Amino acid sequence: MSSHADRLGAAPDPTVVAAVDLGSNSFHMMVARSAGTDLQVIDRLREPVRLAAGLDARRRLTSEAESRALACLQRFGQRLSHIPRERVRAVGTNTLRRLQEAGGASGGFVERAEAALGHSIEIISGVEEARLVYGGVIHGMGGSEDQRRLVVDIGGGSTEVIIGRGATAELMESVGMGCVVHQTAHFADGTISRSRFRQARFAARLELEFLENRYRRAGWDVAIGASGTVRGVWRVMREQGWADEQITRDGLEKTVELVIDRGHVSKIDFPALRDDRRPVFAGGLAVLAGVFDALDLQRMQTSDRALREGLIYDLLGRLADHDVRDESVQAMALRYGVDAAHAAAVNKTALKLLGQICGPWQLERKAATTLLGWAATLHEIGLVIAHSSYQKHGEYILRHADLQGFSQTDQKQLAALVRLHRSKFSESALNDLPATQAETIRKLATLLRLATLLHRSRAPELDPPVSIRSGSGQSRRQIDLAFPRGWLAAHPLTQADLQQEADYLKSADVRLRFE
Repeated sequence: MSSHADRLGAAPDPTVVAAVDLGSNSFHMMVARSAGTDLQVIDRLREPVRLAAGLDARRRLTSEAESRALACLQRFGQRLSHIPRERVRAVGTNTLRRLQEAGGASGGFVERAEAALGHSIEIISGVEEARLVYGGVIHGMGGSEDQRRLVVDIGGGSTEVIIGRGATAELMESVGMGCVVHQTAHFADGTISRSRFRQARFAARLELEFLENRYRRAGWDVAIGASGTVRGVWRVMREQGWADEQITRDGLEKTVELVIDRGHVSKIDFPALRDDRRPVFAGGLAVLAGVFDALDLQRMQTSDRALREGLIYDLLGRLADHDVRDESVQAMALRYGVDAAHAAAVNKTALKLLGQICGPWQLERKAATTLLGWAATLHEIGLVIAHSSYQKHGEYILRHADLQGFSQTDQKQLAALVRLHRSKFSESALNDLPATQAETIRKLATLLRLATLLHRSRAPELDPPVSIRSGSGQSRRQIDLAFPRGWLAAHPLTQADLQQEADYLKSADVRLRFE
């Protein structure tokens, strides 16, 4: 229980971090204080927003669902208002992914949600959600480093299934079914019959068919279920005397029979179950039964840790300069045979230019440095396909790869930078970014273009003696490059490239001058 001072955020605590999970069934917020290798949770908030149930046939949010969501985020935002922005992570999961896939329909809602919360919201892929869930569940569990764990998280709109060894997730899948989605698909009118439940259970088994053999071959030593659906089933089983510390298949089958006998959602009135979970209990139970069937499970431990804890631990890693995204970038550079020396030279020059112009351009230094560094490292990955239009190949790879630690927001920005680092300045690469992000990427892309151009010769140990200035106010779109007297005359190819670049940048409304 948090104190009144904590809730008001009267004095920022440098050890406090927070995570917000915009789930398909509920929105969660957790505020914690880092205490060595563990966490001390000082506040939790949870509200059953039912975002997934508010999607219409065109995958757009109803006004009622949006109002519920924004009101909830305003309340969360008040609690987070005195925590530094870099110590808060907010992510959207399955329903926001579906909104995004519906032709950019999420754009307006996400911007309004960020305004209500007071923090940016990252939309994460299903695989990234699975990685974070696994990290949250297994952190601090103890046990052998060689122990293989199966982790299952049944949310409102998706189910994450992960196998890992020790702290490392090895197999990760996110399946588009959850308690809200399954409830709507199979028990929309509230009726729960034996035939309907059998159909719902079989539908869940079919959704998991693609991973069934692969996961069984991989094997595991212990199965763990996380989040509200699994914990809710376990509580009902324990209340009935059918379980102790684990869910068993026998207890699960008895719970299925109990729910079928009730016959209607309105009669799901088990005291062990929270009121807001009762309307989606049958859907979640059918999904869990399908998981047991597909993976031939006999028992499952439960955990009250999941995505929020995973977000917190991942955030603490970033704050301690151990960012899994850096490892993902280096792994991708190795996989695609990047010329590491050339990438490092481009990176050095790009960051030198950024250091000179970061203030006038009002960029957040740490975030800009990180993103520009990743783009410099990966700007040539498209060469593995072909030299012609390799920036387009690189963009495609980065948009569609599973990059551990990266949100879909991160990947879109990185892909746009790689697309824009050469040739014509294609504004279409920025189309699915919010206006504020697009302007930042436009500026960083300009610096990456200049750095790439200055290292076109690929001469070893080249350190171009360049300085950069930008105007103020309306003239910020003017860039002046200065070189020592005679340097450009001695490098005629660079001079010609800069002239062509000045023409390219006109399309981005940037005026480039050099001397």
